Amino acid sequence: MKPLKFLLVFILTYSCSNHPEMYSKYLNGYWEIENVTFTNGQVKAYNYNDTVDYIEVNDSLIGFRKKLKPNFKGSFETSDDKELLRVVFENDSLNLYYETPFSKWKETVLEASETHLKVINANKVVYLYKKYEPLDLY
Repeated sequence: MKPLKFLLVFILTYSCSNHPEMYSKYLNGYWEIENVTFTNGQVKAYNYNDTVDYIEVNDSLIGFRKKLKPNFKGSFETSDDKELLRVVFENDSLNLYYETPFSKWKETVLEASETHLKVINANKVVYLYKKYEPLDLY
């Protein structure tokens, strides 16, 4: 009976713990900000977004993030600008390292699933994204 109890405790502990290595499979796609939580606890909700973040990461954990503006035709308007992105597993965390010609910064993924992405930046500001759902006007 003891081995069964040990196995059960192990399975429950393993399945309920945080596994950032699993988050990387959810990064790719179109994301829109749902809310931002500032260091003072204030939450700013975004009921409408005029831009969407598109994230693409390859098997080598290298990719980019790009700002897109949805239009009424169901496509997007964008520029050639994009932020280079490296995904790095460090200290039991999944970190996203961004780089542009003007700046470099890091965000840490707190949660990721098929429907939500939650990151925190160096200023301890937390961004909660939801999967982008295009408006169906027809």
